[in-house]
Amino acid sequence: MEKMEGFKKLTRIDVALKLASKECSRVSIRGEVINIEKAPGRILAEDIISQYDVPPYDRASMDGYAIMHEGSFSASPTNPAIFRIIGIAEAGGARKRIGEGETVEIYTGAPMPEGADAVAAAEDCIRRGEEVHVLKPVPKFANVSKQGEDLKKGEVVLRKGRVLRAWDIGVLAAVRIREVAVRAKVRVGVLSTGKELVDISDPGSMEWTSIVDSTKPMLKSLLNEVSCSVIDGGIAPDDVEEIRSRLVKLADEADLLITIGGTSVGRKDLVPEVLRQDRASKLIFHGIAAKPGKPFGFGIFLGKPLFMLPGYPVSALVGYERVVEPVIRSLIGIPERRRRRVKAVIARRVPTTPGLRHFLRVRLEGEGERLVAVPIALTGSGLLSSIANADGIVVIGEDKEGVEEGELVEVELLDG
Repeated sequence: MEKMEGFKKLTRIDVALKLASKECSRVSIRGEVINIEKAPGRILAEDIISQYDVPPYDRASMDGYAIMHEGSFSASPTNPAIFRIIGIAEAGGARKRIGEGETVEIYTGAPMPEGADAVAAAEDCIRRGEEVHVLKPVPKFANVSKQGEDLKKGEVVLRKGRVLRAWDIGVLAAVRIREVAVRAKVRVGVLSTGKELVDISDPGSMEWTSIVDSTKPMLKSLLNEVSCSVIDGGIAPDDVEEIRSRLVKLADEADLLITIGGTSVGRKDLVPEVLRQDRASKLIFHGIAAKPGKPFGFGIFLGKPLFMLPGYPVSALVGYERVVEPVIRSLIGIPERRRRRVKAVIARRVPTTPGLRHFLRVRLEGEGERLVAVPIALTGSGLLSSIANADGIVVIGEDKEGVEEGELVEVELLDG
């Protein structure tokens, strides 16, 4: 049995990110053109410039009567302005024309008649046969949506790099765009390691003593949030050749590779060994100065960047959020994740190890006019509940020896 040894060198997180970013900058992410109905969540590959005004003409913004506003100047309930009704204007219908003292009954979205410059709201009018009595003055352009008021021809309506949301699809449809150029999804091959693990999608293999692979479903969800296409390589046993064989297959299909587990310094932590033994691969760093998250590594496998995440969920989350996700966001041209931050006082003393960046999970409580950060866990990288029950993260720098009770700290609020 080989003796376990500690990490020979720990790489600071900012250095790890720099090294990984440099290697991944060589990855080319293609573009594609897709129907707008399939575009939500995708990343826009070019600026969208409107070729049309929206609305394309002056139109009524509510039901009522289209008039020349001057004719209603002195209108009141006791002295109404009277207009003769000469027709009806409906959305999608032909444009009408009115003269002085005339009006058309008009519905929301209908084009304004020539000569009309305002709409008297139906509730401010009384209809008497073929006449309408307007009971109050109507300002010019009242209840009228002007041509180009929403979107103007020649205007950049959506910027390159935007993550398209449902309302953006409405904008694209409004300017008559049916297909849109988006960044192709980053293809990420994901492989878990460990013969003790079972996949949640394979209930037939589970026993009450089974260890369910909970880190991979979490990771796949995170990757889907940043426009990645996940290729699931399954679960590899603790065997160098089997791990290598699975990675070879994934490398043939994916832009990036991620392994989960097998990255520490025990006998069964074999993923770094796969890189060391392969002449066409290289191990760039193994071990980062973080707690949790120390057993994180990065290298190149057969020309493809390989991120080696720890198996424990919280450790994996730290490595993913601090290194993997920023690299992916840079590749596809979307801004880095920026969590809202709040100030709080720490509820009790928390000791830390100098030289390591610590990620303290906390719960926030109100105490008078101040917020109090109650530590949930600093260790316990396998405790999913420590994240599920947390309101935020306190990042304690490498140069500190902990935080004292009552010390003011900055809390990164978790999503939601």
